[in-house]
Amino acid sequence: MRQENVRVSIWGFGAMGGGIAEVLLRKKGVDIVGVCDIHPDRVGKSIFEVLGVPRGARRDVVISGDIDQVVTRGSADVVILATDSFTRKAFDKIKLIVERGINVISTAEEMAYPKAKEPALAEELDRLAKANGVSILGTGINPGLMMDLLVILMTGACTDVDYIKAERVNSLSPFGPAVMEEQGVGLTPEEFKAQSASGHLAGHVGFNESVNMICDAIGWKLDKPVEQSMAPIVSNVLRKTKYAEVKPGNVAGCTMLGFGTVGGKLAVEMVHPQQIEPELEGTDTGDYVVIKGTPNVNLSNKPEVPGGIGTIAMCINMIPQVINARPGLFTMIDLPVPRAIMGDMREQIHQ
Repeated sequence: MRQENVRVSIWGFGAMGGGIAEVLLRKKGVDIVGVCDIHPDRVGKSIFEVLGVPRGARRDVVISGDIDQVVTRGSADVVILATDSFTRKAFDKIKLIVERGINVISTAEEMAYPKAKEPALAEELDRLAKANGVSILGTGINPGLMMDLLVILMTGACTDVDYIKAERVNSLSPFGPAVMEEQGVGLTPEEFKAQSASGHLAGHVGFNESVNMICDAIGWKLDKPVEQSMAPIVSNVLRKTKYAEVKPGNVAGCTMLGFGTVGGKLAVEMVHPQQIEPELEGTDTGDYVVIKGTPNVNLSNKPEVPGGIGTIAMCINMIPQVINARPGLFTMIDLPVPRAIMGDMREQIHQ
């Protein structure tokens, strides 16, 4: 077994980064060795103070606003980057980490399959990773698992596949301000329409990545780019979370649809309504996979695998696979499947 603990630094200490830290503190064989965040309410404070977790005998970790103080050559085995949704925005941060010889796990949705929208940047990230002897992975609950890797796994039971539908009905309540803004949470329907038309709203980021991952994995060639639509979910009641408040008549989230065409027919369909506090209006969450083929597959999970803790778990549970991987840029179909780490994380490291 590896002697020293696995060393993890975290860049971004909001809802996801803080949640990742809180779970890591409960795991064996791993240490948080650095945290970077620029929020003035967090800079200069101990992570234990921010999280409200007893420090015990652990070494204190003070949140720094300067990444150059946190990420130095040899300072960690992996950096979990929990700041952006888009590959283009995350690129310079990943480049900085990689050039200092440290592996990267990114929560950016587009990084789950970056060649889908940013093939040139994906190629450059792969080159940088190989040149510096490290590995890069983008992962999360979705994209990363529920609407792509899980679907691909279930096709493994089929001799033939004709059509795939992945549906995820989920709650946005655990997520932070960035996600709320991307979904248009709290806007009036008129503001939602205007911001959607101007391209300000991202909605769910990941259909391009999920559809391309599925198609590449099973050998389908898309006829054209993935088509998408986005419609507001208007609330009839007051809804509140830690990060958002929605008045009756305003937008609580959005319904995203995605379509992949292969051989002139609809082959992959994505259905993804997501909103804060869906239960307040009787919406049950859940994850569903339908595969028409030989044989047919109908997979149902209710309620949903929660997006917040699911993303946290995926990032943590893929740490050993990323450290063990040969240098390069990887996706979830390239590495061993995720699994919960209930023992000492050092036992999972093979290097």
